[in-house]
Amino acid sequence: MSNSKQILQPLDRAALGLMLVLIILISGMVWSGNKAAGSVRDFSWENKQVGADDASFSITFSRPMDRDSVQSSIKIEPLLTGKTSWAGRRMVYTLTAPAYYGNDYKIQLSGAKDQFGGEGGEKTGKPIKPFVGQFHTRDRVFTYIGIDGEEKGRLILYNVIKNQKNVLTPASLAVTDYKPYPDEDRILFAASEWTNQKPGVFEQQLYTVTTGININSPGKPETKQIPSGKIELVLDSKDYQNMKFDLSPDGKTIVVQRVKRGNPEQFGLWVVRAGSPPLPLENQPGGDFVVAPDSNSVAVAQGQGIAILPLQPQAKPIDFLPQFGKVLSFSKDGTAAAMIKFNSDYTRSLFLVTTSGVKKELLNTPGSIMDAEFDPMATTLYCLLTQLQKGEKDEEQPYVAAIDINTGKQTPMLALPNQRDIQMSLAPDGLALLFDQVVTAQELPQPGSLTTNEGQAISTGVLWLLPITPSNSEPKDKSGDTPLPQPQKLPLPGFHPTWMP
Repeated sequence: MSNSKQILQPLDRAALGLMLVLIILISGMVWSGNKAAGSVRDFSWENKQVGADDASFSITFSRPMDRDSVQSSIKIEPLLTGKTSWAGRRMVYTLTAPAYYGNDYKIQLSGAKDQFGGEGGEKTGKPIKPFVGQFHTRDRVFTYIGIDGEEKGRLILYNVIKNQKNVLTPASLAVTDYKPYPDEDRILFAASEWTNQKPGVFEQQLYTVTTGININSPGKPETKQIPSGKIELVLDSKDYQNMKFDLSPDGKTIVVQRVKRGNPEQFGLWVVRAGSPPLPLENQPGGDFVVAPDSNSVAVAQGQGIAILPLQPQAKPIDFLPQFGKVLSFSKDGTAAAMIKFNSDYTRSLFLVTTSGVKKELLNTPGSIMDAEFDPMATTLYCLLTQLQKGEKDEEQPYVAAIDINTGKQTPMLALPNQRDIQMSLAPDGLALLFDQVVTAQELPQPGSLTTNEGQAISTGVLWLLPITPSNSEPKDKSGDTPLPQPQKLPLPGFHPTWMP
């Protein structure tokens, strides 16, 4: 037998060469893996448009981080205070104050270190690649009902940042009330044809109208731009008169107070959801109502108290608060509510009521408590109140006041014109109040008249904006007191202003 060498074929030599190259590359990666700089892999608000409901963002890193170095090196301009929490390589930054509308924000991370970046495996940390991200807040936008000329009775959208006005509804409809949807893309409104707009006649139907606003919100896919002014009928008035209505905070449910035509005893709340026919709740009839922040229940004034009802037919109340007569508003997280108690001595009390069982009286007055709204942090109630002025004919002087929820301290902010029907709206970032000033006619309303909630004919009206300085940056005068903000008259004839979310 002869000894002979086995000769490698060309294909074998190529395969062996490739294996050697891969071994060298893998060895190099293992040897230098801890030398490669870490980086930010994802920023959840990158190029997004943020609103008041967006409470936190996240940053995901390519490797475990030295958390102290991240928290000490993060910088947001303009300043946006918050608290950090961690889940592995993911950091969550939860805001302690809302982002102000109409701003461009930049977030920078420079000097942060990873957890295992040192030479020789030492845990000294190595700086990661610098990161710069950006996001924007929504424009400051509000809506109102026009009064003059071709705008009479029409719903109007006004962009404060861009100084743009857009009439949304047709001239044939007289708008009486409305509620914006949370994504700002639509507005739910009640209106009737001008031919049916008569005192004491309820022919209003519910519609939606598109706004033309397209919000690129965090956590939501981008949607196709829809032009403004597209009208859709939601609920007709053929068999029932539609009275008061409210829209759930998630925008998925409408609650309407309805009366059967020809049979006033059939009076109660109905639920309207997309893709389903209107559904009566068939509960005990009540008065004023507000959909709760959970979007699954409603607070209704019933008899001698407030009932909390599920939005399901014939459901039993979740809770009943016998001492209160009206719910004015809820805090955003639903843990607190502002309620009115009507006292036996003919005074009224404003109470803070919480889910933990707190019932705290904030104000007692012989005047009226017309409205109250929580600021975004639920630390202040902005209230629309009246002061009873004794004389030959008792009068009530309206004013705006801020009440500190923790201390109960009341700070009067602005005296308003002597009128009963005033609408107030707090901006979603808490930086401004809108209110209207209407002039009513002495004579009774005629067909074609715009009317207040109390049924008085409106002659004309203007809108006012009251800036609010954040409590952590309030300037002081020489006496050490905070000067009161001054209202700004807007060149917009109208009434019933409401900030968009």
